[in-house]
Amino acid sequence: MASVGLSTGDRHSVRAFALGCVMVTLGVLTHLPMLWMAKSMHYHLAGMAMGWDMVGGMALIVAGVLVAGYGLLPKNVHLQRTAAAEIVVAAPEDAPLTFAHWRLMLVLVVALVIDVMKPASLGFTVPGMIDEYGVPRATVSLVPFFALTGTVAGSFLWGVIADIYGRKASILLSAVMFVGTSICGAMPSLAWNIGMCFMMGLAAGGMLPVTYALLAEMMPSRHRGWSLVLVGGLGAVGGYFAASAVSALLQPIFGWRILWLANLPTGLTLILLGRLIPESAKFLLARGRVEEARAVMARFGSVAVQDASLIPSRAVAAPEAAGRMRRVGRLAALSISAIAWGLVNFGLLLWLPADLVAKGYSVGLSSRLLAESALIAFPTVFVAAYLYSRWSSKWSLVAMIGVTLAGLLSVLSLETGGGSPVLPVALLIIGSNGIIAIVLPYAAESFPLKIRGRATGWVAACTKAGGLLAQALTIAGLIPTIGVVAAVVMLPTALGLVLVGWFGVETRGRDLRDLEAEA
Repeated sequence: MASVGLSTGDRHSVRAFALGCVMVTLGVLTHLPMLWMAKSMHYHLAGMAMGWDMVGGMALIVAGVLVAGYGLLPKNVHLQRTAAAEIVVAAPEDAPLTFAHWRLMLVLVVALVIDVMKPASLGFTVPGMIDEYGVPRATVSLVPFFALTGTVAGSFLWGVIADIYGRKASILLSAVMFVGTSICGAMPSLAWNIGMCFMMGLAAGGMLPVTYALLAEMMPSRHRGWSLVLVGGLGAVGGYFAASAVSALLQPIFGWRILWLANLPTGLTLILLGRLIPESAKFLLARGRVEEARAVMARFGSVAVQDASLIPSRAVAAPEAAGRMRRVGRLAALSISAIAWGLVNFGLLLWLPADLVAKGYSVGLSSRLLAESALIAFPTVFVAAYLYSRWSSKWSLVAMIGVTLAGLLSVLSLETGGGSPVLPVALLIIGSNGIIAIVLPYAAESFPLKIRGRATGWVAACTKAGGLLAQALTIAGLIPTIGVVAAVVMLPTALGLVLVGWFGVETRGRDLRDLEAEA
């Protein structure tokens, strides 16, 4: 399928992938007539029966995803994985940045914006679902709870899929699932919304780790840190801004369902962008496509080593007990910071739109205020990347945790003294997006190779754990006022700030092979 840059030799059937994309798209389109018929009711579908055309469309979507997945599946997977285990691809320390690097970063930013839009839209749909289905917030909170559960499952699932399918193909398959889950916007019952949002989370859960893995392989090591921070931060801020902008512009006209239906055009856009995403050189080498792998490595200045043990190391032995204690303290510091981020991003920021509506703001106005806050936060991503690469990786993370703490204090003062929510929300978005942009790259650079994957995966899971905890409280009907929430979340945030300052290690300008002394 030349339009997305897939080779026809190694996959079972690139035509099957194209057919799967068409099937999924047609399955989504079969749901739109009933939604259009509800135009006079402001697109309210609650209580309406699903027609056979919608049931058939859902079956077509499921079949289309399976057909696309089969088409992308490489041949002789076992031999490929055996060969890949002995190959390490990395760019030399001093390799220059080229146009290929910048283009890859731009495409992956767009991919992450599309990815982050999905969970970021959850908070903007809650007021509309409460109104349409006539249920309390605790019941509607099942939607974000199961969506976040899907992202946790997706974090593990897509790691396996990326190893089997390759980085590029896994991104394309995720985009196909994005398209399919857009029918969440046409589901007439809350139960169906919950199920579809779980699938949406499942599709979105692995995009960030796959993106980081692709960048880490392609970027020169001295540019790796800031590029990961920049791409992750722009994706996070851009995704939140895109979700709030779509809500502000379209939700007053089409209702909350438009936020899910936006998955259709954005998912198809991501599929078309596949042509600009290079195939992983490691995947190509494992498939025996040596010439293509050399061409990719030449564009990105990478080199391949057949045996990882041949990579030279400057490590010096360190006392085992002391090294273990430092690693445990470091992991605890990053885990607590990640949980605090989850409480802010998937708790406080998801509750804010409904809270503003409850205070008398219209849905359109509250969405516009949050979009303005995200726009204010946008330039700080570049500041975070600059500080991470030029000042200090450790203290950049501490600074972003501090900004988040200031945002929580501002929300607390907003509840007690009133005023505009733009500045408090901007501080929260600046700090929280700075944290998520830094914490995973920093975790990857803070642990020895033998435990790096497990440690980074644990920290990533902790970011979701905070969100699951926040939504579980809502489901139990224990959600307090926003001011009380801000006061409570300040505790783990402050603790994370202190522990990162105490146990964190400076990684800027440091060869990661030095960390092997701790192993």
